[in-house]
Formats: sequence, structure tokens, C-alpha cells
Amino acid sequence: MRAPARRTLARSAAALSGLTVATGLFWLAPQALAQEAPPDRILLSPTADPATSQTVTWRTTDQAHTQLHIAPASDPEQITTVAASATGQAQGTFYTATATGLQPDTDYRYRVGDGADQISPWQHFTTAAQGAEPFTFLSFGDVQTDITDGAGPVIEAALQAEPDAEVAVHAGDLIDDANDEQQWNQWYGAFGEATGTMNHVAAPGNHEYSLLNLSQYWPLQLPGPGNGPDTGGTDLAETVGHTDHQGVRFIALNSNYRDAAPLSPGSWLDEQAQWLEQTLASNPHPWTVVTFHHPLLSNNPGRDNAPLRDAWLQILEEHDVDLVLAGHDHSYSRGNLTEHRTDEQDVHTGPVYAVTVTGPKMYEAGQDNWTDHGAEVRVQATDTQTFQSVQVEDGQLDYRALTASGEVVDSFTITKDDQGQDKQVTDGPGLD
Repeated sequence: MRAPARRTLARSAAALSGLTVATGLFWLAPQALAQEAPPDRILLSPTADPATSQTVTWRTTDQAHTQLHIAPASDPEQITTVAASATGQAQGTFYTATATGLQPDTDYRYRVGDGADQISPWQHFTTAAQGAEPFTFLSFGDVQTDITDGAGPVIEAALQAEPDAEVAVHAGDLIDDANDEQQWNQWYGAFGEATGTMNHVAAPGNHEYSLLNLSQYWPLQLPGPGNGPDTGGTDLAETVGHTDHQGVRFIALNSNYRDAAPLSPGSWLDEQAQWLEQTLASNPHPWTVVTFHHPLLSNNPGRDNAPLRDAWLQILEEHDVDLVLAGHDHSYSRGNLTEHRTDEQDVHTGPVYAVTVTGPKMYEAGQDNWTDHGAEVRVQATDTQTFQSVQVEDGQLDYRALTASGEVVDSFTITKDDQGQDKQVTDGPGLD
């Protein structure tokens, strides 16, 4: 097991260096950005290979000589300067920079800004190890509404429970109004310095769209690895991609076939289906986690995402994806296709489908959409906000869905043999 204290120490060092736990590194009101101010909205966005490279995004009012400074924490004077690119305007200028040639499994410190007056405090992150090394990741369903007081305590509990988590997965609807500056402030505030210490894998939800337009903030803040399908004239290049982290291929898809402005609903889904097929077929790693917003099997009575299910379910099943994380329905469910039942009541095979919610907005739930399409719900809960903690080690993946108070709503373990075969999913403790 990797030494778990490194990321905790890095975050503690960042806090002691004067970080304000708010919007990444700073919480700045829009009027503050009208004057020169240090960079805010600092976030780690994964590259395809987070063992050797790292993308950082941020916002500032300064538009000259903006750079990323990065150095190994063990040799802080060995600073490399990476030129940043301005990517757009939204209550300030957003920048992105990608550091390459990094050493795997190494703690780095970094800062962003002009190198003089308008510069952030030093922040830390650890590159991924090469190969299937143990690690923990977190996942969050719709944060969306009442972010500070409603979703914030759940996010805080997640970060306290897993201070060494290396990846955060977001299944869409991070905020409620796509271009609302204050809501994005609140989202950054809820995650605090963790926006700049761990990679964020995010899929857009319908609330990241305004009419048919993707939020202006999304590509500026969450560019992702940039290896998704490039169809020209759609949002797929900006919202779909994969990153490989220590034996897990994380894949983000865009399920907004109703809300986005694709060439046509068929081509929108088909382009992703073809890309997904290729991405899964070429996966050299033992584990696969896929996230998108609208579930293939809906909790909400009367909802049905048939076009998504028709386009993607067979591909996910044929490649035996391990975990599919969705949101949108504002309740909790976890299940599988009934064809994967075994003789043991608490064991099944095949992919696991989870629908989760982190924020306080809640809907009723039912099982009809699951059972009508050859699936079963193993755990379902309403009026229950959760975060998901997932530990991956050797041939085992341990999943827990927890409340802010630490109550275990659901848990299961996936095991595989040394060849990645003989896969079993075993139910664990959860709600009665």
C-alpha cells in the first residue's frame, strides 16, 4: 500500500502556507475580480496520463506573464516554469497550463500567476504511480442546490473521511444554473483546497446546460484530458474523455442528448458509442469506471432514458465495465442486470450501476424502470444524501456509499483473479 500520509501532509502544508479554504485557494466575490487579485478557481484537471503530466486551470485579472511554476517537493528550488494559455473570459480571465515530463508517484508543489505580485500560494499534488497501485477515489452525485449548507457538509465529510483520496468523480449537475457565478463560487468553496490537490473527473449534467448551450464555465474550468471524440460543432470534445490512474481507466461521457445541441440525437450518441467501444477495447488496465449524468436505469417513476440505454448498455455489458456512476434522479439506487445473478443471494457478476445524489434536492424513487428492462435493484434509498468512497487494491475494489454522519447506506466488493477474470460482486453491509 502506498504511504497514505503524503497527501494529508501536502494539504496540511498548503493550509499552513496561508490558503483560504473557499474557492479552491481563494473565495473572491465577482466585484473583487474587477480589481487585481491573486488567482482563484485553481483546479487539477486530469490528463490521459496523470503519472507524468498534470493540467491546472485557474482564473485571474492579470493578463500578462501568467505561468505555472512547479517543482518536486523534495527539491523545491528545482522550479520549472510552464507558460499558460488564456482560454476565455468569465468574471475574469481563465488560464490553463499542462506540466509534462513529471515523475510518477512523486509529490510536487506548484503555484500559478504572474510570478510577481499576482501569484497564488504554493499548493501540492502527487502524481499517479505507474501500474495498478492501491488508491482511493471519491464520487459525488448531483451537488446542484443549496451547495454551501445542504451539500457542503456531505462534501466536507467525504474529504475528512478520505483525506488521501487521489481522484474525485462528479456525475453531473455540479451546480443548478449553468452560468451562475455565485453557484460556481459555492461549489469551489464546498471543495476548498481539494480542487487543487486531487484530480477531478467530471461529466456534465443537464444543469450545466443553458437551453442548448454548455456552460461557459465548463471548458474553462474542467477541460478534462482532451481525448474524446471530436465531431465538430458539438460539445463532445470538451466533455468526453478518459484518464488512466493506477490500474483504473476513468471514462466520462456526455448524456445530455435532450439538452445539448448535437448534430442529431442519433449521431450524438453514436459518436460516443463508437468512441466508448474503442476506449474500452484498448483499455490495458484491470479496472474500468464510467460516469455520466442520466442513468440507463432510472430511479424516478416516469423517467426513462431509452436512447442512452439503447446506445450504451450493450457496450458496457460486453466489456464488463466494473462500475457505472450516474445521477439525475435525486435518490440512491444500486443494482445489476438480472442475467448476472448467481446461486448465492448476495453475489452477482457483471457491471454495477449506481445512481447517487450528494445535494439536498430529493425525488421519490421506484424500481419499475429497472425491472422493466431486465435489471434488479439491490439497494434503494430516498431522502438520503451520500458520497461514495472507493478503494482499489490488487484484485479488489471496495465501494461504500456514506452519509455526512458516516452511516453506511450501501457497500459491496468486486474481486477478480490475477488475470482479471472470475469476477464477483459481493454485497456488503448497508441500510436494512
